[in-house]
Amino acid sequence: MVEQRSTPASPAWARAGIAISGSSRTRATAGRPLTWSETTRNDVLTTLKPVSEQSQSAAPANHSGDAVLFAERLWVPWWWWPVAFAITAILAAEITMGAPGIRAWLPYVLLLPLPTFVLIWLSRLRVDVVALDGGGRELRVGRAHMPVDVIARGALVPVTAKSAAMGRQLDPAAYVQHRPWVKEMVLAVLDDPDDPTPYWLFSTRRPAQLLVALGLPEQPQR
Repeated sequence: MVEQRSTPASPAWARAGIAISGSSRTRATAGRPLTWSETTRNDVLTTLKPVSEQSQSAAPANHSGDAVLFAERLWVPWWWWPVAFAITAILAAEITMGAPGIRAWLPYVLLLPLPTFVLIWLSRLRVDVVALDGGGRELRVGRAHMPVDVIARGALVPVTAKSAAMGRQLDPAAYVQHRPWVKEMVLAVLDDPDDPTPYWLFSTRRPAQLLVALGLPEQPQR
């Protein structure tokens, strides 16, 4: 199941893909280690992992001069494809039941393309960090995007803390993009008084590289 959650209070920032406000943003809390019990707002992690300091090499993003520092598409596992086509073929065979004529092949023609469309749709989520041509960096998760300078802190959510982060400790106002076939997640705490979204919580297969691309300080292991 694909989980995409945002509160009714913040559709203009998260669902519409606008995580930017015109306020002056402070980062007074930046630099402190993030813990799960620090505040109610940040009670989302139980474990932190160190982040590698090696940065991703930049590549041209488009003709406008932007550069991609991190790019990832959350594809479904490879073994979902043969399983999906096998199930579809069995279903088509059950429909034909040895019937002659058009019924012998029409179910296959109609049903076999369906797994391709479904699996590509499930794999649609992208996570990108882009260095803008005009200066600054931008984090893009699905259709939502925000400047990196509004992120006070970030941390890796390991698989052992994932159930707590997505369960009892989840803030209803958070912007969530969860893909259950991806084990780890990243927490990005916002420092913007004009944005009601306290943090972003989203899946990624390369959380350490993502945090480096965001330019966030290394978090101590706890």
